[in-house]
Amino acid sequence: MTDPVQDTDTGPLSARERAARADASGGEPIGAVETRSPYLDYEHIDTLLSLQTPRTAEPAEMSFFVMGQVKELLFKLAHHEFAAARDQLAADDIAGALWTMRRAAPVQRMLLEAWQSLSRLSPVEFANFRDALGAASGVQSEMYRRLEIVLGHRQIHPSLLDTPGLGAALRDELSRPSLYDEAVRLVARRGFPAAPDDPAALRHAWAEVYRAGGELALLAEALSDVAFAFHSWRAVHVLVVEKMIGDLPGSGGTSGLAWLHEVNRHRFFPELWAARAGL
Repeated sequence: MTDPVQDTDTGPLSARERAARADASGGEPIGAVETRSPYLDYEHIDTLLSLQTPRTAEPAEMSFFVMGQVKELLFKLAHHEFAAARDQLAADDIAGALWTMRRAAPVQRMLLEAWQSLSRLSPVEFANFRDALGAASGVQSEMYRRLEIVLGHRQIHPSLLDTPGLGAALRDELSRPSLYDEAVRLVARRGFPAAPDDPAALRHAWAEVYRAGGELALLAEALSDVAFAFHSWRAVHVLVVEKMIGDLPGSGGTSGLAWLHEVNRHRFFPELWAARAGL
């Protein structure tokens, strides 16, 4: 005998309850509920959709606004995944870390694709609402900076560390090991001469990891993929900025293109990149 469908629309459902609801509805969607939509409640969709507040009448500003928020959400998700992978490496769980990084890979691809939408804004369209941004700039993004830090880039401009509401979060992130820190420690625990403060020894250790093969070599290549995706994102960022504003100064006080080109000189996991020359 089938149990009656219980009124649990806004709370958790067990597998048996889901099956009972599908049986009671004849397999069709249950659109009417006694309270609010469970979907809206679970993901706070109504709140999310209320947060798009462009400041001008320029239609293209909505695209800029939404894609900026999308990138912030993706930064948050990427940070979440890489922090989890870091903790898994600290616990010697290479397989778990590789699986988590596998899940993060499409997040990085979506971040790269986000530039495609922004690249469709013409210089005139952007100019029509740029002044309304004021001093707002991606330079001030907390989640982007935390993502850089969790991957191992710890050179944060002092002005960001002194910014109210941002500095404390960045200092907290800086107090924790990075994903690369834990990868290097793991390589050392496995008997390779991975000295964190000796770049030459670390390059040699990564080369030996590649020669040995196995899980650590898979980890090395997964880290390389992470770095490649991040640097691809930065490179396209430069192109999009040049396409939209040329060599004009940035909104956050930077020189614009010149500053971005300098940022692009940085490489995540430099010894891992350099190890290739020793193979």
